[in-house]
Amino acid sequence: MTELKPVFTVSELNEYVNLTLAHDPYLGELTVTGEISAFKRHTSGHLYFTLKDDAASVRCVMFRPNALRLSFFPKDGMSVRIEGRAGLFSRDGSFQVYAERMEKTGDGALYQKFLALREELRQRGWFEESLKKPIPFLPRAVGVVTSGTGAAIEDIRNVISRRFPNMPILLYPVSVQGEKAAGEIAAAIRKADEEQRCDVLIVGRGGGSLEDLWAFNEEIVVAAVHACSLPVISAVGHEIDFSLTDFAADLRAPTPSAAAELAVPEYATLSDRLAQDHDRLRSALLNGIARKKDRLELIVHRRGGMLAEQRLQQEQQRLDQCREALEEGIEGLLQKQRDRMITLKARLTAADPLGALDRGFALVYGKQDDLIRRAADTSAGEGIVLRFRDGRVRADVTGKDLYEKE
Repeated sequence: MTELKPVFTVSELNEYVNLTLAHDPYLGELTVTGEISAFKRHTSGHLYFTLKDDAASVRCVMFRPNALRLSFFPKDGMSVRIEGRAGLFSRDGSFQVYAERMEKTGDGALYQKFLALREELRQRGWFEESLKKPIPFLPRAVGVVTSGTGAAIEDIRNVISRRFPNMPILLYPVSVQGEKAAGEIAAAIRKADEEQRCDVLIVGRGGGSLEDLWAFNEEIVVAAVHACSLPVISAVGHEIDFSLTDFAADLRAPTPSAAAELAVPEYATLSDRLAQDHDRLRSALLNGIARKKDRLELIVHRRGGMLAEQRLQQEQQRLDQCREALEEGIEGLLQKQRDRMITLKARLTAADPLGALDRGFALVYGKQDDLIRRAADTSAGEGIVLRFRDGRVRADVTGKDLYEKE
């Protein structure tokens, strides 16, 4: 009797395998260690990544409730230990690990290599800010070192054509991952530098895991960027991705599209600015010409009366000189009168009889208020008045002594 074998649809097969994995005693509850690669945090909060070792890799997912309990932020190159279960994503038929818990055990070997090379190149001085060249405001052409078939070159072309139509774009197509990628990228950078057909060079690719981007961490690529005389804009991966090329470049852009925006100005804005500058320059020239014309007319108008104006100025100068001489003469006469008045005042003060009273003298008056100048003019018993500076004193003559005449 022939044994009947089941016939599965694809959905039934995937579901059967998933149930089988779930009931396996080793796969239903498992612990696996490895290095994180191609890490992505979805907008939903779920974490998607690959866990790998030296020989193999497996896809993993950690849903949001479990991700919220993590005490660290996972990233590419990190070594971790995961607890969870193995399963099959029925829609795609892909085997994956559903991580429920994650513990950090260290940084992966590739990430350690990245850190070691970064420190070595930093000590060589390849990342110094003083080495950074300015990006030209309006380049003749933009050079691009990237894959000729990837999304990066299309993004760059779209942005540049929108911002500055007809801007020449020179593509240097290379592999952006794999064993040959680093050598091709370095050779393309050196070729662009030798040709000097562009004024700025964009080097980069779209996002990916640490392994995908590793070509841009190779020393040969970093050395080519460091030695390039053209200004280099690095655009490797997405905003959260960093490569050693980013540190050596003159400017880092978070994405290839952002690099295109940094490489060329916006034509419409530039055109408006040029129009405004043209209007301001034209206005300034016209105003300057008008001022010069007014000045010339004023000079021509004044030229006929220039001699008369000079004579008037000379007469005004003579008048000022006469005024100064007259003022000086009057001042001299006034000073002489002041000196004469001071002299006369001194004489009057000396001749003033009352002035002698201040020196201790006194005036003697008789009965009729007549001034007695000699002792002989007085008689015994006669009343007299002595006048001092501050008042009068009445007295009687009780006797007198006359001096003999000489």
